[in-house]
Amino acid sequence: MSASKFQQQSMLTLRGSLLSLAILTFVSLTYLSLNSLHSSFSSSAQSSPAAISASGKQIIQPLRETEASAGQEESGNAKEDEEAGRSDGDDEITDLYHYPEVFKLNYAAMEENFKVYIYPDGDPKTFYQTPRKLTGKYASEGYFFQNIRESKFRTEDPDQAHLFFIPISCHKMRGKGTSYENMTIIVQNYLDGLIAKYPYWNRTLGADHFFVTCHDVGVRATEGVPFLVKNAIRAVCSPSYDVGFIPHKDVALPQILQPFALPAGGNKCNQIFLRSECRHCSLTRTMVCRTTLGFWAGHRNSRIRVILARVWENDTELDISNNRISRATGHLVYQKRFYKTKFCICPGGSQVNSARITDSIHYGCVPVILSNYYDLPFNDIIDWNKFAVVLKEKDVYQLKQILKDIPHEKFLELNKNVAKVQKHFQWNSPPVKYDAFHMVMYDLWLRRHVIRY
Repeated sequence: MSASKFQQQSMLTLRGSLLSLAILTFVSLTYLSLNSLHSSFSSSAQSSPAAISASGKQIIQPLRETEASAGQEESGNAKEDEEAGRSDGDDEITDLYHYPEVFKLNYAAMEENFKVYIYPDGDPKTFYQTPRKLTGKYASEGYFFQNIRESKFRTEDPDQAHLFFIPISCHKMRGKGTSYENMTIIVQNYLDGLIAKYPYWNRTLGADHFFVTCHDVGVRATEGVPFLVKNAIRAVCSPSYDVGFIPHKDVALPQILQPFALPAGGNKCNQIFLRSECRHCSLTRTMVCRTTLGFWAGHRNSRIRVILARVWENDTELDISNNRISRATGHLVYQKRFYKTKFCICPGGSQVNSARITDSIHYGCVPVILSNYYDLPFNDIIDWNKFAVVLKEKDVYQLKQILKDIPHEKFLELNKNVAKVQKHFQWNSPPVKYDAFHMVMYDLWLRRHVIRY
């Protein structure tokens, strides 16, 4: 064998040995690593009851248990938060509102921040500061005067105020027999005095001021003070577009006849008391369900009421009377008709509004609005189509068919929603969350954005 061949064979043998050694070393290191890893798994299995094998599944089990525990805790906290939310009245916010979440947040901001300054001027014994009474068709004006003085919105510091309340009551003027001409003079002189004494009106020409008046008396009394009507916010019970009411500036005040003669009605048969003929007998309770299609009774003091009575007075399914029901007919007969009726017709009277709207809501009867140019109370907050039937005056001729065409399921939904909005059409003293006072204040709160000085 030549030296060169021997040298080549030796090199091959050396390479083979080195390769074998490398493979053996790799296998050894792999075995030692796996053995070490297995020991680590075994140690973990002994130290942790949750670890069972070296498969890797149980290594993450303790984490899953921790996550599950945390999840259960979060779920418990969520339930507690939900319960707290319910106790705070969050469940009151439904799709009856145009923007439920926006209303919820804005309402909370109003309760926390809104401040109103009431001018202290004016003799309370005459036409200022305090209401004349809290009953009758002007009750809304009286309740607002009383509620604003009792509320937390009032501030004694005008520099903190978002709005300024002009506390002059046209209702009290009417009660003292003041003529409309003299009412206008009194309002003008009072306002001139405030402008001369305080700097606040002139900062915005009255845009951050408001006054409250219900029904036609206040409208007529203030019409003679054009710069008041034009500049200040009017909260009125006669919100008609065709007589100068400006929806983005003014506020529609609900006309509510309080106290109500009977308890609130709902979407079930009402239990009412019927007085026995015997003076010494106890009252008897009877169940009243809504079997009448539609009801209205009242004076024909407007064109729409004249048409309503003429067209439907003798109908067998619509209960229409062209005069108020006489008290001689029986005890609270008029109010009990609301309990028995599905749809209560609410035509405008001398103004576009009618107290029958809030009567209908209180007694659980779906209101049927028959007025043109009417900015319904809280119309920018709640969706009237969810709990009322809103028609134009021209629809009076098809009224019966329109009501009969409403499916029973739709009526039940409207009727159910009427009960949900009852709290918004109720005055209280002191005021209560979401009641008529707070809804009026919320409307005022929305209007303070563009006029903040």
